Amino acid sequence: MGTVVMYASVSVDGFVADENDQPGPLFDWLVSGDVPLDASGALTVSQASHDYTRPYWDSIGVTVVGRRVFDLTDGWDGTPPSGIEHVVVVTHRPPPDGWNPTAPFHFVDGVEAAVARAQELAGDRIVEVAAGDVGGQALVAGLVDEVRMDVAPVVLGSGRRYFGSIDAQHLLEDPDVALVGNRVLHLRYRVRR
Repeated sequence: MGTVVMYASVSVDGFVADENDQPGPLFDWLVSGDVPLDASGALTVSQASHDYTRPYWDSIGVTVVGRRVFDLTDGWDGTPPSGIEHVVVVTHRPPPDGWNPTAPFHFVDGVEAAVARAQELAGDRIVEVAAGDVGGQALVAGLVDEVRMDVAPVVLGSGRRYFGSIDAQHLLEDPDVALVGNRVLHLRYRVRR
């Protein structure tokens, strides 16, 4: 099975979006350099951010998101983002009316079942779990192997928390990556078992 990684860009004060579900300047680092990060050329980052982020993105097999993210993105119009092969959506509701049943999206009830389905689909590739409520639930359930954060130099003050509604202590190992890019600090922690 591949590694399960909880991931998102995050503010210094720990939010992945503001009160209106908007990331604001959290993604400024994705257009702050001169090295193309994707084939479109729309995302340009520093060389350090490229060398860290591109191999990670290339190793993701499946992303797990909550229904809120799915709805906010309109399901990416049925095409998983960033070249990812499958998206597993944690939800208690069925797919939206008119949803293409052949799109590589899987609607699963419960975070444990969602991560298990994602691991089946990903094989030895990374299962990425979006930070926020679903990511926090996966961490509490002991399903997350590592935490990755792209910390943006902004204080949002309130909004959607990186770890969702976790209300208990969970220990991580010392960071094994702390890398400075333009407008971002990339951090990676293993989850202490």
